[in-house]
Amino acid sequence: MLTPRAKLFFLASLFSACFGQTRPSAAEPPSIAVAPLTAPEGTQFTGSDRCASCHRAESLEYAKTRHASLAATAKNAIADCEMCHGPGKAHADAEEGAHGDDAEAAAGAKLIFAFNANPKQNSERCLRCHQSSRDQKDFTHSTHVLHGVGCNECHSTHLVDAARNPSKTALGLAQANFFSVPKLPEQQRWLHNSLLKKPQPDLCFGCHGNIQAQFALPTHHRVPEGAMKCTDCHNPHGTSNRATLRQSGWETCTQCHVEKRGPFVFEHSAVKVEGCTACHSPHGSVNRMLLVRREERFLCLQCHVDPNAVNVPHGRLGFQTRGDCTRCHAAIHGSNFDVNFLH
Repeated sequence: MLTPRAKLFFLASLFSACFGQTRPSAAEPPSIAVAPLTAPEGTQFTGSDRCASCHRAESLEYAKTRHASLAATAKNAIADCEMCHGPGKAHADAEEGAHGDDAEAAAGAKLIFAFNANPKQNSERCLRCHQSSRDQKDFTHSTHVLHGVGCNECHSTHLVDAARNPSKTALGLAQANFFSVPKLPEQQRWLHNSLLKKPQPDLCFGCHGNIQAQFALPTHHRVPEGAMKCTDCHNPHGTSNRATLRQSGWETCTQCHVEKRGPFVFEHSAVKVEGCTACHSPHGSVNRMLLVRREERFLCLQCHVDPNAVNVPHGRLGFQTRGDCTRCHAAIHGSNFDVNFLH
């Protein structure tokens, strides 16, 4: 039988074993472990210095990019160029052995991954590294992927990183004639932290021409003017919501229109169930307040089909002639005071 002193020593040891272990700080959550990329065995990798011997201009500009910064500091870095373009020895040997023969040089160019494959193969190259965030996981089954849009349709790894080159403002770039990789069209040579080929909304309008036309209508959200961005509402990498919205339904709109969020004592089911687009066209409209119908009453009559709704007299003029629902039902988005949304 244990003595009181032995019991005390045993309990102290047990407490230390259970509660004395070092735990991670709440301010520093454990990082997500990502398997390092390793080069295949053999001598297929030639190194970025050999790439730079031919691609001098690209190499100098690439040194100013975000990817170059990561490659220089990351523990799992292999080789800058070959991390994306694949083993380059066969390509370099063929180019050097061509001796000016265009046919042989063209054949050598095919021995490196130049991101001119199908969008799925191009994106797989990017996702080898970009695999830890929710955006990238959603992208693999997003609307863009389903329609054949890959990462390099919107992004370019060779664009200059604005975070590493803060002095290169838009004005400075204009004065310097827009420097970046020489082979990029001049209108694509600009600074952006997301490595986008063009600024918003021009990048999105390249495919979504029908949406661009809506923004040209008399009433529209100020996206063309630069007051808003497409990505304020949409996540281009994909979401579980329709139209790649960042939030579901009306929640996207009430991020800005907070006065319409509620909760209200008396909720208008059209807002909560069908959403804002039951009455509003978010990109643009010929009507005031982005309404989908010119007359408010016709919006209301889409749901309120009871005969009494259209026969309420309004002075000497019947409702069907001059009726205006919101003159009485002013709190149409929801009310804390009246079940009929009168105020």
